[in-house]
Amino acid sequence: MNSIKNIAYLALISGIAVSCKVQKYERPEIKMPEAFRSDTIVTDNSENIAKISYKDFFKDPVLVALIDKAIVQNNDLQLALKQIEFASLAYHQSKWANVPTVSATVANASLSRPSDNSMNGMMAGQFMGRKYTEDYSTTINISWEADIWGKIRGRKEQALTEYLKTQEAAKAVRTQLVASVVQGYYNVLMLDTQLEITKSNLAYSDTTLKYLTKQQEVGLTTALAVQQQEIVKDQILKTIPAIESSIATQENALSLLIGSMPDKIERSASLNNIQTPETIASGIPADLLSYRPDIKSAELDLRKSISGIHVAKMSMYPSFSITAQGGLNAFQASHWFSVPGSLFGMVAGAIAQPLLNGKQLKTQYEQSKVLSQQAEITFKQSVLKAVGEVSDALIQIQKLEEQQKIAEGLVMKSNEAVKKADILFKYNSATYIEVILAQSNKLQAELDLASLKAQRLNAITMLYRSVGGGWQ
Repeated sequence: MNSIKNIAYLALISGIAVSCKVQKYERPEIKMPEAFRSDTIVTDNSENIAKISYKDFFKDPVLVALIDKAIVQNNDLQLALKQIEFASLAYHQSKWANVPTVSATVANASLSRPSDNSMNGMMAGQFMGRKYTEDYSTTINISWEADIWGKIRGRKEQALTEYLKTQEAAKAVRTQLVASVVQGYYNVLMLDTQLEITKSNLAYSDTTLKYLTKQQEVGLTTALAVQQQEIVKDQILKTIPAIESSIATQENALSLLIGSMPDKIERSASLNNIQTPETIASGIPADLLSYRPDIKSAELDLRKSISGIHVAKMSMYPSFSITAQGGLNAFQASHWFSVPGSLFGMVAGAIAQPLLNGKQLKTQYEQSKVLSQQAEITFKQSVLKAVGEVSDALIQIQKLEEQQKIAEGLVMKSNEAVKKADILFKYNSATYIEVILAQSNKLQAELDLASLKAQRLNAITMLYRSVGGGWQ
């Protein structure tokens, strides 16, 4: 009968232990769209630019060299990598959580002189013939907590997810860093182009001013026309220092991104000859779960919170620990290492059940469930945000291409208008105001086109980052 009870008891304990194992993670169901909104520029959804290394996606060798330098020297990325190193050490430490703790006291010697009227004093005088006692010991202590409920396994799972999360955080920093370097580089090229346009228009304005001055000298135009052209020229001249200042500021920002002191940035290309991918394939929304570091990081937070629920629940259960001690002990130094006479040992087992702090542990358990619910919401929100960012980038690329085509037409028309205005003015068929207006329209159209080209390149870069590209 007793054996049957023992078997039943062991079966009960085993069943409880199995039921208390760490819950296997299952990703929450998220209804993903089949395609991104405004996915009209994508030729093949089976492809995804996130799979392409930045070295292959961006064709400018100078730009690629800047990105390489940033990845090696950028301080934010270096901090993220150090965080990985820190979390890795914590994870490897957690692997030893269920290994017995062993400590040793190599030598411990004590001398005690009890009072003559105490029990110890009387016994020392009676049995040892002296009024003091000596004690010499060398001990080894071993303690071990049995992971019956899987609490230690749950903590190891938390440490693992934290380690993996730091890896995803570093990837997120890297994708943002790549995008920031590329956008900064394109902005420098845009400012270079705008400076070139402005200087070209300044030279043209100066030529017009000289022509009007000669016209005034022979009485064919008024002083007002000359003065108006001088104003136009000075307005163009005034923008040159502002553009040059913006170039220097952008170069300084790029230098900081690549981990260097502020300095000039080399560039081998111009805004007009930057090569872009022939096809810009964003893949399908479900790909984001695999490529976006922020989504993977949020999912790891969810996994960690589920392990936290298990740990909090198991903290309310009894803990079973075993302690053992053994070594050498003697009351005289001459007998300290006498074997086997000085050998001793003991083994003890204990079951500890939380009592007075049970309410606190229950509250922590309920809080862990709320934290897990929050983590799930954050994960779902990160997916929504990512899909939105990709859709935004696709729409921007599409609409900026439309704007760029219109702007290119405006530049052609404004150039023709300037030529016609000059010819008509020379034959007294147009006023100086029409000449000035044509020049102003030409300058603005060319500056706008340069800005739109840069915006489109930056939108392509943002799409690359939004789909998870840049960390490969």
